[in-house]
Amino acid sequence: MSLVFVVDQQHRPCRPVHPGRARHLLKCGRAAVSHRFPFTSRLKAGEPSAEPEPLRLKLDPGSQTTGLAVVNDASGQVVWSAELTQRGQQLTARLDQRRACRRSRRSRHTRSRPPRFLNRRRRDGWLPPSLASRSSHTLTWVTRLRRWGPLGALSLELVKFDTQLLQHAEIAGVAYQQGEVAGYEMRKYVLEKWGRQCAYCQATNVPLQIEHLVPKARDGSQRVSTLACQPCHDAKGQRTAAECGHPERQAQAKAPLRDAAAVNATRWALSHRLNATGLPLETGTGGRTKWHRTTRELPKTHWLDAVCVGASSPKRLAVRGVAPLLITAMGRYRRQMGRTNPSGFPDKKAKAISVVGGLRTGDLVRAVVPASRVKAGTPVRRLAIRATGSGNVKTPQRLIEGIHVRYCQPLQRGDGYSYHQTGGAALPPQG
Repeated sequence: MSLVFVVDQQHRPCRPVHPGRARHLLKCGRAAVSHRFPFTSRLKAGEPSAEPEPLRLKLDPGSQTTGLAVVNDASGQVVWSAELTQRGQQLTARLDQRRACRRSRRSRHTRSRPPRFLNRRRRDGWLPPSLASRSSHTLTWVTRLRRWGPLGALSLELVKFDTQLLQHAEIAGVAYQQGEVAGYEMRKYVLEKWGRQCAYCQATNVPLQIEHLVPKARDGSQRVSTLACQPCHDAKGQRTAAECGHPERQAQAKAPLRDAAAVNATRWALSHRLNATGLPLETGTGGRTKWHRTTRELPKTHWLDAVCVGASSPKRLAVRGVAPLLITAMGRYRRQMGRTNPSGFPDKKAKAISVVGGLRTGDLVRAVVPASRVKAGTPVRRLAIRATGSGNVKTPQRLIEGIHVRYCQPLQRGDGYSYHQTGGAALPPQG
């Protein structure tokens, strides 16, 4: 079960407590709500706090979703977990839309910003905005969790698979390459490369074999290249992929992985920024993560991958009933003053004031509407405010419009993320 973060009167992190204990402290007036997502309680004056145990924050960065997990290494208890959905693809789409809009206005000789040329210097370690946002969002949550929990170490999945170790075993020793982890590293690479399907007939959900595009009997490379089902593997025999009528597979084998390229472009930047926090940083590979998860008979999810990151993963993990928090990066506010349609023509009013009645778009509120109104009983959701004071509250079922700010109780200021609490994961019995 996920525990509740606790801070003392000086907002210093304390030992996380059971949700029942946190509920009892709130009911007795000995604590107050400090934060809603993730739920954090603050002890009131005079309330003693237990000496915190150092916890480890584990990170499984991905191109679209990043897994986070706070684990107690001594007991194997998973204190808290989350899955952070990145918005890198959304940033790329918006930049392309803005670029197309500016080019369209310049071609029509309407008012527009003059083009810039590629004569600007970039600082060392520069990343495109879509990639920089991935590491920035991850680092943001590392900073927040350090504020609410007693973190003493970090674990990061630095690479999905170490391709250098797959080619040159002597880099880390032949014993490592011939151990149990080596097979998981190799399978991880090939499965990601070929989309978990046969490279020749595109069959899925069938047993797949690892093979070479150029057989070793014909002086082919010792490095594994592709996947094939049993019928295709037998039909190929000692022929090459081109001789079997699939010359495109030879070029595809040399093409980089798109998602892996995005992660590899940001992994070292994220690693350097995590090292700058001053906490001990442990790194691992995706092959070792999969080996830990498989040997512990855990299902494939982003947050469970984060739990299994690194060589420090406890042999016994208490993950029963843990409910991951689903976090989606939404961005904050638009900088564009005059909004346009896809063709570049202004079709909406200019951006109005952003704060109305002390609330702004993105705040988490509880709408308390009189019983005589149709919209009574609106739960806690994100608010979209208008300059008139009327706003919209979005629930999982529908969008409720026309709720005035005087009926909204602020619970948490908008921080650029949306949250959804899930139930516990369906896990196999653990002995």
